[in-house]
Amino acid sequence: MVTTILVVDDEPDMRRLVCAVIEIANDGLEVVAEATDGAEAMTIWRGLNGPPQPDVVILDNRMPHASGMEVAREIFQERPDQLVVLHSAYLDDETRAEATSVGIAACVPKADVFTLPDVIRELSPRR
Repeated sequence: MVTTILVVDDEPDMRRLVCAVIEIANDGLEVVAEATDGAEAMTIWRGLNGPPQPDVVILDNRMPHASGMEVAREIFQERPDQLVVLHSAYLDDETRAEATSVGIAACVPKADVFTLPDVIRELSPRR
């Protein structure tokens, strides 16, 4: 089965890199949508809230219109079981603690972008 993914990052190069890393890893992972900021992420996520639903949302934290934390909180209000990965260049202890308290499943530094497929596979059961 396929694990579907929504990638959200305001930096076009990073967004493309995340998508490429996931596509190259393949093995049942598929990017079904991309968003450039928090507001667009919510619009796309709500539009995907029927087949195909994204199994995993990868969020940058520092973005225009809404931070990754704000987007995660909004998603969890509507779908508490959504798997969310925070993918940020700024992951200090305070940010990681906040992510955990919000319900984010994992935090991956942008420097570790190539670990995303393994993190996603670990978090998401095959459907």
